[in-house]
Amino acid sequence: MIGQGRSPSQSSGRPPYDPRPAHPFTQQSDAPLSSARPGAERLLEGLHAHDPVTMARLRERLVDQAQREGILDVAYRTLDTPVGRLLLAATEQGLIRVAYAVQDHDAALRQLADLVSPRVMEAPGRLDEVARQIEEYFAGRRTRFDLPLDWRLSKGFRRQVLTHLPDIGYGRTESYAQVAAAGSPRAVRAVGTACATNPLPVVVPCHRVLRSDGSLGGYAGGTDAKHALLTLEATT
Repeated sequence: MIGQGRSPSQSSGRPPYDPRPAHPFTQQSDAPLSSARPGAERLLEGLHAHDPVTMARLRERLVDQAQREGILDVAYRTLDTPVGRLLLAATEQGLIRVAYAVQDHDAALRQLADLVSPRVMEAPGRLDEVARQIEEYFAGRRTRFDLPLDWRLSKGFRRQVLTHLPDIGYGRTESYAQVAAAGSPRAVRAVGTACATNPLPVVVPCHRVLRSDGSLGGYAGGTDAKHALLTLEATT
């Protein structure tokens, strides 16, 4: 979905991701992005408060340059939704992370830097299609997502569970036991763990999995968010 892939940070020897950028973009590489364009860092600082339109254009040019030079591996943005602000992150392979605010966006970005690549940058334009489809979903105009997904944050049985979830149709639900029956009938607790650690909530609909008695069960975004998603799907 974006630039050339890179190896995980464990093999790169680079410092971990710092979620508190000193400038209005986030990047992790051996040298500052501004070194590729002399004076860009100072120019961004000067324009940030006074000319947001020009600032946005310059940021996009820096993102493009980072992608061309192979130093952008994970692009991210945030999106305001009826269930709160979501963090969206993507690699060249596809959408890799959706995180609720209660999950701590900075922690989610640090995880991506540790497990995928430290070359992380805020690049909203790279996630326009993801944002568009999520907005359509919340507006009741989309019942299934059509997005490439990067599954590398889920492995083994957990990935098997998560890849089954989109088969639970819009407006329908299954119990944890029913989901387990599709793969390993005794693994009800493991299904619960897979749903709880789903790195792609909303898009991969773990909110459609309930307890056998019909109660909500847990959810990464909180039970209020889970109830809101199920209510949306039941009424559209």
